Amino acid sequence: MSAEFRRLPPLNGLRVFEVVSRHLNFRLAAEELGVTQGAVAQQIRGLEADLGQKLFDRGPRSLAPTDAGRSYVANIRRAFELIAEATEALHPEPKHLTISVTPSFASKWLIPRLPAFTAAHPDIDLRILASERMANFQADAVDLAVRYGRPPFGPGLTATLLFEQVLVAVASPLLVERLGEFNAPGGQVAYPLLHDAHDVWPQFLEQAWPDARPVAAKNMRFNQTTLAIDAAIAGQGAALASLLFVRDDIEAGRLMRLSTTDLQVDSDFYLVHPRKPRHAESLDLIKSWFIAATANPPSTPVSPS
Repeated sequence: MSAEFRRLPPLNGLRVFEVVSRHLNFRLAAEELGVTQGAVAQQIRGLEADLGQKLFDRGPRSLAPTDAGRSYVANIRRAFELIAEATEALHPEPKHLTISVTPSFASKWLIPRLPAFTAAHPDIDLRILASERMANFQADAVDLAVRYGRPPFGPGLTATLLFEQVLVAVASPLLVERLGEFNAPGGQVAYPLLHDAHDVWPQFLEQAWPDARPVAAKNMRFNQTTLAIDAAIAGQGAALASLLFVRDDIEAGRLMRLSTTDLQVDSDFYLVHPRKPRHAESLDLIKSWFIAATANPPSTPVSPS
């Protein structure tokens, strides 16, 4: 081994350093790396000792890079990117794409439509990462993410609007038959309201009935939108969900819209990916497919009022 390579610090320490620099938090870095917080701190101390440089200023509840650390991590990141590119070049079939989505988006929109994509593009191997946790493009090897919010989503990322978030009230037709019309005078009071983690029912009711917001007889709460939608299909109450998520169920007669009121919120769904993607050609194909699949939505019947 040459003298130049013998002067390299441990690569494991450099990897930990890069992750800590992104999070500026030992605990979050430890979660990403799958090690203990103590192990992360030990790696950073060892790297600083090996370099003879302080990389972070540690406060009682804060962690900030020093000037040396900030300069060093930029070059270390570039080095890791070069290693990743060199490794990727060893594989002649770079058509694996990893997509990060929320469980609700995966269940209610993406999975029912995947057969159409795989039939059209059998040479692209899709990997779906469904999690409420926001995936990291580098650490999780994610090529494309569907993210809910407002751009910018981070440095070095490109965001394309997929669809605007439009929320509608829905319930099972059998429940409507049993409880009566939701829009009838006092009709909303009879319906149990199914809340998800976003909890926008109060905003919807205030928009629909600004003079006297009705009070539901019962509330049920779920941590994921897909659970609230499934409960509505099962006749357990009225759900408030993205029109894109419930359109298929409305078309199939499993759900029906309860009101003509649409609630538009400040956040929408975006396709997000690095400005320099690993598989640009495959990424362009699936981006085009996503956008085409959300265009020209069919009409959705509304419960008569």
